[in-house]
Amino acid sequence: MALLTHIALFLFSLLTPTLLCSSSPVPNPELVVEEVHKSIANASRSRRNLGYLSCGTGNPIDDCWRCDPNWEKNRQRLADCAIGFGKNAVGGRDGRIYVVTDSSDDDVVNPKPGTLRYGVIQDEPLWIIFARDMVIKLKEELIMNSFKTVDGRGASVHIAGGPCITVQFVTNIIIHGLNIHDCKPGGNAMVRDSPHHFGWRTISDGDGVSIFGGSHVWVDHCSLSNCQDGLIDAIHGSTAITISNNYMTHHDKVMLLGHSDSYTQDKNMQVTIAFNHFGEGLVQRMPRCRHGYFHVVNNDYTHWEMYAIGGSADPTINSQGNRFLAPDDRFSKEVTKHEDAPESEWRNWNWRSEGDLMVNGAFFTASGAGASSSYAKASSLGARPSSLVGTITTNAGALNCRKGSRC
Repeated sequence: MALLTHIALFLFSLLTPTLLCSSSPVPNPELVVEEVHKSIANASRSRRNLGYLSCGTGNPIDDCWRCDPNWEKNRQRLADCAIGFGKNAVGGRDGRIYVVTDSSDDDVVNPKPGTLRYGVIQDEPLWIIFARDMVIKLKEELIMNSFKTVDGRGASVHIAGGPCITVQFVTNIIIHGLNIHDCKPGGNAMVRDSPHHFGWRTISDGDGVSIFGGSHVWVDHCSLSNCQDGLIDAIHGSTAITISNNYMTHHDKVMLLGHSDSYTQDKNMQVTIAFNHFGEGLVQRMPRCRHGYFHVVNNDYTHWEMYAIGGSADPTINSQGNRFLAPDDRFSKEVTKHEDAPESEWRNWNWRSEGDLMVNGAFFTASGAGASSSYAKASSLGARPSSLVGTITTNAGALNCRKGSRC
């Protein structure tokens, strides 16, 4: 038995780098969905077993690290807490701690040591934290290098009022605990993206977080609002992404996943959207999907004006255990929007609702393999998983973590 164990560990060590760096799609995405379900179930059981005084919430990501009063000394443990398609995003787990002490962004070609930009462009893995509360108004896009974590815990950190974060053709990125808002387009400028290279940037869209050809990306516990384009967009072959525990408000086109109907490389895109609170002032695209595979699980939708989940170009959308509160407008009750195709085409797209709770007349138009899940069945099955949504999303957004106490 010991020999078999050693062989297994050796084989796993050979596979691990491939798992961390490959942007290939998961061969069987349903297995990842099952793993998410198991994580949620295990967190729920742990909460019951720990009792009333436990800090356990039933949220498997939070319960992985938030109960630790020494979280500030064990920051990089967070990297082991992700679930879903982005679970292998290690960020800067295996590097040193870099502390942002300077909130300025005066020189985007030769940034000063101590600034956020200087940290994110380095070639080495870094776990980036903040010395104090700060508002950072970026002069141009913050173009991140691979194997970086930006960890806002322990401070109130705002990226606001200028261009925001770009994850372009890099891998293993964790963005956690930031307030990202009022983002504007940047560009037509020279910007450094590594210690050895800078180049000309054309005008950016003004996204809060733009993922362009990125892989193994995890965006967790951020508060996002009021950006020029999307709050979080992932396009151009991006994959292996988890978007979790975020609080999104006051925005029109919230989340675009997939570049265009004609960009078929996005068929490899796989995104988990879990435990987020889609709150007041949102209009549409929570998310809007193209081509790929999207698992939308245990999110709380308390506001939309047009629709919540939409898509085109035959995406697979697996909606499970969400709570959908429809607006009072009787013409906007539908959760879903099948876009840019006649019904004869979209009725074959695989969109399903399982265990979702529909409130105030909300309804989900299933299609393809999910067509058998009627509205009534989805409502009744949604009672158990959706009953957890309020608890597991209650702390969505940037947390008020302070040193020496539970987060």
